[in-house]
Amino acid sequence: MILRTLIDPLYERYLKMQCRHVPNHIAIIQDGNRRYAKQRGVDTARGHRAGADKTEEMLDWAHELGISHITLYTFSTENFSRQQDEVGNLFALFKEKFTSILTDERVKKYKIRVQMVGDRSRLPEDLQAAIDAAEDATKDHAGFHLNIALAYGGRNEIVLAAREILNEVKNKGINPDTIDVNTVEQHLHSGKGIPPVDLIIRTGNEYRTSNFLPWLANGHESAVYFCAPFWPLFRKIDLLRAIRTYDQRISAKNGS
Repeated sequence: MILRTLIDPLYERYLKMQCRHVPNHIAIIQDGNRRYAKQRGVDTARGHRAGADKTEEMLDWAHELGISHITLYTFSTENFSRQQDEVGNLFALFKEKFTSILTDERVKKYKIRVQMVGDRSRLPEDLQAAIDAAEDATKDHAGFHLNIALAYGGRNEIVLAAREILNEVKNKGINPDTIDVNTVEQHLHSGKGIPPVDLIIRTGNEYRTSNFLPWLANGHESAVYFCAPFWPLFRKIDLLRAIRTYDQRISAKNGS
């Protein structure tokens, strides 16, 4: 442990030197909270809280490195099938974290804008209220953008966008022949202005992107980085390694 304390800062500096291109938008699949808890012999709720604490730490790293947009995959539409007590504990934790945004000095200091993406109608009313309050309190911030994917499914977001477009064709007389890529992007995430994903990171030693931001990520051929640590054990070094993967892709594409 003492040796790691000495070596890690040097390795971080080395990795930073290799990251000439920093992604504008990183999407993270925070996997491994439950396995982290099981490994340590604690209940699942403590694993999820450890993951939430890691998220707050990661935001400091992202701001320091000059990343402008982070989208976090925190709860998928498939996660509703988990045991009711786990889902209830997660919703309580989400409510707590969204509420804390109102008094978090870091949110004010970094000018963090918080937005939720996903099917809001499937969430409890008290959680919806906490999300609304956090979004309203940060709506004028433009220093850093934090998007929380809750009750989210990649295919579902495209279905919802298609419904909105069809309603406009029916009720506003939009010509179907004018529908193009820009039209779809304007209706994704209720027009929240989320840019294309440059890099997807998945923790927990899983090698799939789980239907996460398919239009903004797969459609724009984002770089992907899979790593072994469970999300609560994710380090700044892991983030820098992921950015190095993105840098290598951009360098190869530019022929540099």
